[in-house]
Amino acid sequence: MRQLLLFLLLALVFSIVMEDRLSAEEQHAIAMHGDPKYAAGFPHFDYVNPEAPVGETLRLSAIGSFDSVNPFLLKGVSPRGIGDVYQSLLSRSRDEPFTLYADIARSIDVATDRSWIVFHIDPRAHFSNGQEITVEDVLASFEALRDEGRPNVQSYYRKVTKAEILGTQTIRFEFEKEGRYEMPLIIGLMSVLPKSTVTNPDFTKSSLSPIPGSGPYLIEKVEAGRRIVYRRDDNFWGWHLPQYKGRFNFERIIYDYFRDDDVALEAFKSHNIDARFEQSAAKWANAYDTSDPGTGFQKAAPKLQIPAPMLAFVFNTRQEKFSNLRVRQALTLAFDFEWVNANILYGLYQRTESFFENSPLAANGPITETERDLLSPFKTELPEAVFNDAFHLPQTDGSGRSRENLRRAQELLFEAGYIIDAGILRREKTDKAFTVEFLVNNSEYIKLIAPFQRNLETLGIRSTIRQVDTASYQNRATNYDFDMIINSWGQSLSPGNEQAFYWSRDAADTPGTRNYPGIRLASIDMLIEKIATATSHDALVTATRALDRVLLNGYYVIPLYFTERQWLAHWPDIKLPETPSFWGTSPDLWWHE
Repeated sequence: MRQLLLFLLLALVFSIVMEDRLSAEEQHAIAMHGDPKYAAGFPHFDYVNPEAPVGETLRLSAIGSFDSVNPFLLKGVSPRGIGDVYQSLLSRSRDEPFTLYADIARSIDVATDRSWIVFHIDPRAHFSNGQEITVEDVLASFEALRDEGRPNVQSYYRKVTKAEILGTQTIRFEFEKEGRYEMPLIIGLMSVLPKSTVTNPDFTKSSLSPIPGSGPYLIEKVEAGRRIVYRRDDNFWGWHLPQYKGRFNFERIIYDYFRDDDVALEAFKSHNIDARFEQSAAKWANAYDTSDPGTGFQKAAPKLQIPAPMLAFVFNTRQEKFSNLRVRQALTLAFDFEWVNANILYGLYQRTESFFENSPLAANGPITETERDLLSPFKTELPEAVFNDAFHLPQTDGSGRSRENLRRAQELLFEAGYIIDAGILRREKTDKAFTVEFLVNNSEYIKLIAPFQRNLETLGIRSTIRQVDTASYQNRATNYDFDMIINSWGQSLSPGNEQAFYWSRDAADTPGTRNYPGIRLASIDMLIEKIATATSHDALVTATRALDRVLLNGYYVIPLYFTERQWLAHWPDIKLPETPSFWGTSPDLWWHE
């Protein structure tokens, strides 16, 4: 009898363990919150033209250069378009906040608490060289990217506590508790590479030798720093999948690199380039006259439905001169956005006042009670304004030299321990002059900096602009070797673990992250954790708005501007779908008439 009871008990334990290992029903998709938009067996995404013809060549431009076709390492600069060569376990739709659909993995199983995910690899999946994609490739890719990949990837993948092959086409990942709710999706976005490639010591070196992928394009030709040519892979195994219907329609895509954007613009106008996204308001306003039938090209401005990027002057608070909040507030007062927008930007922009601008995640208005509850334990490290005031940037009369703002800026600098001596702002204790170097790699930014310099000069601050090439800029930015830069942080409608790479204390001390300001706050680390573990949309919104409020009131950046539109110029034989995605439009959705 005892043996029978013991047998039944062991059988029960085994069944519980197996139930935990695999859920009862395989899924075709996973949404961060809520349900996927597209049901199993959907024909295609809504923002594509499923009847788009295939063929012809798309010629695009890029600025700068590249010296590596390995996009998985921090070393080297990889070329535009390289992502189309590779494929991930799951692929993202662009008309939902954050939902992934079966790709290399034909289906998934996910724990209710998101503590693990199981991927079932599609037996049809293969690399461009014909080699079958196996779970061994998946495991080797994970281990290589965890140990040698970009810093943000390493930080995410180290949250995996166990990676285990369960069968010939099945692999399971388990996650630590911290930030685990998003981790099944983070791992789902992992690119899969051949095991033979990622276990080769040469994988850790920047290289111009292509790494085999399994995506819709192959690298056909590389001219280092000048040109890269991609060829559509007719043998791509995934053309039958719904997320590829109506996408990747060009037989070839060529990226020509230009040192100067003005030259790239002229190449477009002479029809040596087929389409270009415009970032300059001056050029968008003046350089694309379509009223003359002889010009031939067209303009499009699809609406964006994602948070606008935070483009901003960035203070490096690792520098002693920028460690004082009053100093950062003073320099923010010295920037006259209204003058810049009217005289340089042609009035085409709005002022950015949130790290999640143009979205429900922005901290508009006074603090809510739920936000206050999150932040109250950190009152000693946060400015009082976080709890008392709605955040607004200073405004001016648009004269370019607002006396009231400059007077208040001077008062703040005096309060921070600075004095004016013979027209030069100096630190009273050390007699050291206050100087600023703006590090840039884009000549367009010089137009923004020049009027700012005039106001800094009025405050006694001497400033210089140092323009460097792409590689030098990346090296200095990677090692936080700068006073001020202009940087852009993009956000999604479903922020998560990437916020740690942007703002955490660990990121501030790790080369190669995007915590360029050097922010070190316990409150932000707490909010990042709340965002990454939010199991409901309401909890995500509350934590994100609180994070936005803390970042804004810390004056770590001087926000610049945004537009809710993409600016695209293209020749008429390049066609776009009628319905844009949340992200607007992109070359993978276009076709040649």
